[in-house]
Amino acid sequence: MAIITKITTQQKNQDRFNVFMDYGKGKGEEFAFSIDSDVLIKYQIKKGMELDDFSFLEIQYQDDIRKAYNLAINYLARRMRSEKEIVDYLVKKEVDEPIINEVIHKLSTQHYINDQEFAVAYVRTQVNTTDKGPNVIKMDLKEKGIAEAILLLALEEFPLELQIEKAMKISVKFNQKNAMVSFKVQKQKLEQLLLRKGYSYEVINIAVNEAEVPKEVDEEMEAVRFQGEKVHRKYSHLNAFEYQQKIKQALYRKGFSMDLIERFIAEKDENS
Repeated sequence: MAIITKITTQQKNQDRFNVFMDYGKGKGEEFAFSIDSDVLIKYQIKKGMELDDFSFLEIQYQDDIRKAYNLAINYLARRMRSEKEIVDYLVKKEVDEPIINEVIHKLSTQHYINDQEFAVAYVRTQVNTTDKGPNVIKMDLKEKGIAEAILLLALEEFPLELQIEKAMKISVKFNQKNAMVSFKVQKQKLEQLLLRKGYSYEVINIAVNEAEVPKEVDEEMEAVRFQGEKVHRKYSHLNAFEYQQKIKQALYRKGFSMDLIERFIAEKDENS
């Protein structure tokens, strides 16, 4: 039976110890294994102690759990994590499944992980720091392994009134930046933007209509001129008939009425 001959503290990690043993084969003292301080205390490991194979394996197993636990704690120190995030992280670190299960059980018992608390905190953070809509936040939570019932409960932190308020702010900002496109295209692009950000059709309809400030004819004409000049430069080399057809097609696709397009072409003719 092997006997522990010496225990030393590791230089780079004061919480781990190197254990040396004499296996009785005439080789004298040899390094046997390293161990966490908590496991050392739990098994009362000390110089002169005899270890059989079963005890050795049990100590190693508990030490593997402790190492994985420390990895998880360090990972959690950066921010709250879901259970799935912890599992995925430990899998990436090549920790065996039985050990991961032990670590998850311990973390749950100590209330270091709680998917419901995590989901509620995540929704609040996203609402306060991003312009994501509930559908995108819901997808994020699903990817983090949050159960449907829990994520639906957490999304109560993002009520309809607040969704409309945030969608309205996005809409106003968008409209200000896209003044030089047709009203029709502006509205279409805004609806697509809000949909990508995760807002429902109900919220989009309300927000777009509330933020909508119909352009005066002069404003829409300015937009036609702005877009028309770009198209003009592209097709100015064509003959008159082809030029007009290309201009009409291009500006119509951009959402402008034929009346405004005709006015733009007339202006170009007068100035040519």
